Amino acid sequence: MELRLIKSIGIFVTMNPKYAGRSQLPENLKQLFRGMAMVSPDRTNIAQVKLYTQGFKEAQDLSKSIVMLFELCKKQLSNQEHYDFGLRSLKAVLVSAGNLKREFPNFSEREIIIKSVYNNI
Repeated sequence: MELRLIKSIGIFVTMNPKYAGRSQLPENLKQLFRGMAMVSPDRTNIAQVKLYTQGFKEAQDLSKSIVMLFELCKKQLSNQEHYDFGLRSLKAVLVSAGNLKREFPNFSEREIIIKSVYNNI
């Protein structure tokens, strides 16, 4: 059997075995892929863009504040599984803030962020 190679197509496997419910890639499959390093995402930039897309005008300042809050919580609260201050949780808080902003348009943006954090953490 002959397979035609299409050079513009790549296959990538992203693994994060430390995340709940994930497992290691088996050795026979690891050999088929080349490892590469990843850098940590810029949470402040991600939060800022997410807030702008949700209609926040103060997204630059709010993104710095909420990311700092998440980092402080991650460092200072106990390291238990039910505490999750990762990127998925941050995104959930920001989406919730957007929903609250649309539901309560007269609230200040800071009040909305505080209410969203309180509701989701």
